[in-house]
Amino acid sequence: MQRVPIVGLAFIGLFISRYLAAFQLGHIESVWDPFFSGSGGGRNGSEAVVTSSVSKAFPIADAGFGAVAYILDVLTGAVGDQRRWRTMPWLVLLFGFLIVPLGAVSVYFIIIQPTIIGALCALCLAQAAVTVLLIPYSVDEVLATAQYLWQSKRAGRSFWRTLIFGGPALSEERDPVQGLDLPVGQSMREFLGGGVTYPWTLIVCVLIGIYLLCTRLLFGVEPSLYFSDHVAGCLLLVIAVTSLAEVARPVRLLNVPLGLWVAASPFFLEGGNSAAMIADVLAGLAVAVLSLPRGTRSQEHYGGWDAYLI
Repeated sequence: MQRVPIVGLAFIGLFISRYLAAFQLGHIESVWDPFFSGSGGGRNGSEAVVTSSVSKAFPIADAGFGAVAYILDVLTGAVGDQRRWRTMPWLVLLFGFLIVPLGAVSVYFIIIQPTIIGALCALCLAQAAVTVLLIPYSVDEVLATAQYLWQSKRAGRSFWRTLIFGGPALSEERDPVQGLDLPVGQSMREFLGGGVTYPWTLIVCVLIGIYLLCTRLLFGVEPSLYFSDHVAGCLLLVIAVTSLAEVARPVRLLNVPLGLWVAASPFFLEGGNSAAMIADVLAGLAVAVLSLPRGTRSQEHYGGWDAYLI
């Protein structure tokens, strides 16, 4: 059940990628962009980004490549039941390999849009948001598979055989078989609460990350401080959203030095006014402080990994 909305989000990313790829391949004449119009030599932001030198450096349409990746996300997310972490370990690891690196690549392209390309793409931002949202809801299954492979190896079973063909349960505990005929409300609770919690400290960090992406709009911040805020905001969002997954909660500590940099950056970089400097200092210190507490946890347990959920 937890993978059903993941597949749905992957379909959204697929449709956006197909739409952008259609423009890159010349099947449509323009791309809709509701926010960044008229930038990039008469083209809107989305058109400027997908026709930039960075996109053209790929031997194929990079949006089309992204569409293929989302198709694989859909396929690897739809195959198998809730026991596939031990019956199909190779598939779960492939699923995680597609989601996490795809999220990193999407965020990388968002980072370089204003800093290198000189334009922003609204559809690319939506696509990156979808991709980042996939991460916290999928990492617990990947961790379960990694733990199972490790324990199977310690029990004397062949690692490669277990990876490809799966293996038996290593304990007498059994999860109740979960069908797909649950009511909509219970289905959403299973998805939103499956290994993911929402501490207010991390939610505030997410909001601060969104603020950092908007400092140019709010305060008229110019480069190089604007570039720093943009990059820090992207990284802060990825770290905070990933940390919503309980198994990835320690990742939030990466935002401590990042927040301290945001607080210090107005004193080292040009482009900010007094209001922007004060806002960045307060935002950065808030991120550093709010990233220290672990926040509330559910009653779920993750085997030996519980010891690392600091």
